[in-house]
Amino acid sequence: MNKPLRIGIEAQRLFRKKKHGMEVVALELIRHLQQIDKINQYVIFVRADVDDRCVIETQNFTICAFKASSYADWEQCKLPKMVKIFNLDFLHSTCNTSALFLSIPLILTLHDIIYLEKVDFKGSAYQNLGNLYRRLVVPPVARKSQVVITVSNFEKDVIVKRLNLSENKLQVIYNGVNDKFNHFYQYEDIANFKKRYSLPESFILFLGNTAPKKNTYHVIIGFMEYCKSCKVIIPLVILDYERADVLVILEKHGQTNLINYIIFPGFVPSDQMPLMYNASTLFLYPSLRESFGLPILEAMACNTPVITSNTSCMPEIAADAALLVNPHDPMDIAHGIEKIISDQELQITLKRKGLSRIASFSWRTAALQLLTIYNSMETQN
Repeated sequence: MNKPLRIGIEAQRLFRKKKHGMEVVALELIRHLQQIDKINQYVIFVRADVDDRCVIETQNFTICAFKASSYADWEQCKLPKMVKIFNLDFLHSTCNTSALFLSIPLILTLHDIIYLEKVDFKGSAYQNLGNLYRRLVVPPVARKSQVVITVSNFEKDVIVKRLNLSENKLQVIYNGVNDKFNHFYQYEDIANFKKRYSLPESFILFLGNTAPKKNTYHVIIGFMEYCKSCKVIIPLVILDYERADVLVILEKHGQTNLINYIIFPGFVPSDQMPLMYNASTLFLYPSLRESFGLPILEAMACNTPVITSNTSCMPEIAADAALLVNPHDPMDIAHGIEKIISDQELQITLKRKGLSRIASFSWRTAALQLLTIYNSMETQN
């Protein structure tokens, strides 16, 4: 019988309070690996932060949390030193980047390479600096990795062509949907949630973000066009976004009165998102570019109709269970909103197809696929 492997998993930002897509993926995979693998020994490397109970140590899972002055300092200076201490067989870096100089083999999860496609500096200063860092680090790290994991066949093709990697090095593991999104809520639960966040009875949900790829500008213009064509306006709810930034767009188009139909609840914790999806009439996700688009499946699991883009990975993930629109065309976004809002039969069809579609995406399946890759490293080394 082969001896247990000593596996390092790098998930630097796992303990931060506001988790984004990559941290959510890492957290789900680690939790499911803890359930299915009682043999191999794991060390989870994280940056010390406030949410330090989201993963709990078990008999074969050790957590190594340490501080650093910056993201680069943590990854390029501190991480290689900590890795040496634990005498690992290999390291799995889960969030696009890794240390350039490691003493052990590397598996890299490369969610996307959007930052290599263009740099327009339209994001925040933090986002721009992060993209520049990734542009420098990702190509050499991907080339030196023994296995590169990504999250869709679309992204796999992009990575192979852009980085000139062998297809054999790339492995696709789809993300899953947390069971919390399948929870059935009573009417009172949803009503209380709406009251807490001052939400109307019906609303369109959009996950706001300052990243250009989230397409907030075209969403606002699309909503404006939708409002022109309907007698009764269903408000737009934008999460984690500033009212002033939307007002600038409306002022530019002489539509400042529409600010009264846009609601800004601020940041909604991840454990409250199932209620948010359930409470919404429609989920709007016409992103310009994604590698997977996990919110598409989360909304489907909550029995909410979805509008998403006909570009990048979105058709692969949504299949025929969402209404696809051209994210560059605000009129197409507006027509999509109007079509779903006005057609109850279409709403029912999309809900049914959505619930069927999510059955293809399981975190347990993803963790089992990841464990197969881990176990194969023994024969490669």
